[in-house]
Amino acid sequence: MKKLIHSALAAAALFSVLAAPAAAQNLAIVNGKPVPSSRVDMLVQQLTRTGRPVTPDMMAQIKEEIIVRELFMQEAQRLQLDSSEDFKNQMELTRQSLLIRELLAHYQKNNPVTDAEIQAEYDRFVAANSGQEYHARHILVEKEDEAKAIIAQLKKGAKFEQIAKKQSKDPGSGANGGDLDWAAAGSYVKEFSDAMVKLTKGKITETPVKTQFGYHVIRLDGVRPAKLPQLEDVKPQIAQQLQQQKLMKFQDDLRAKAKIE
Repeated sequence: MKKLIHSALAAAALFSVLAAPAAAQNLAIVNGKPVPSSRVDMLVQQLTRTGRPVTPDMMAQIKEEIIVRELFMQEAQRLQLDSSEDFKNQMELTRQSLLIRELLAHYQKNNPVTDAEIQAEYDRFVAANSGQEYHARHILVEKEDEAKAIIAQLKKGAKFEQIAKKQSKDPGSGANGGDLDWAAAGSYVKEFSDAMVKLTKGKITETPVKTQFGYHVIRLDGVRPAKLPQLEDVKPQIAQQLQQQKLMKFQDDLRAKAKIE
């Protein structure tokens, strides 16, 4: 009898040792169903991907969230909501989105933007934007007669900034007295640019300048050599732009090779 008791105790002890690792793998058991601890890691990774730092204080909330989700899941399955056609379609769309995300991440990992590519793109930007920058103001109106009347007022001593605030149809610059800040001539439509570069500092256009936006009265406040950002200041933006171009080419290549009927 003693041997049987000892054997039973030994078996129970062995079972508890073997069961301990399995229990440690579970966060909880909800209505008899184990909830694996790996779900905590999954949710933490999901939050981290969105840029939200996961602090130790948040872990209790995360665990509670997982348990609540399990409760909802069990109830939804009890009601057989997962068997509807709409649910299946949504699951398929979600599966596609996840697979596409993984595909693009895989492509980006194997086709990174190099420093040489960033330097080459920056050099092209510098070449296209070197030269002079212009600090101009303008007043935009709908009709040529309005613009001519404004030019006449300015010649009589009216304040450009005040007229711009009251009459300019450009919502961006009008409130700032028509100020367009510093920009390269190529930033503007050709008609505007051609008229602006002919002005000397402090002068206004003698006649209204017609563009697709209406009629402009332009004043040139200054000219300076173009000030371009340093490579390090714009490197992240250039890298992002180049990565988008690579992804677009990847998409175009896949479409070109595909047989679409």
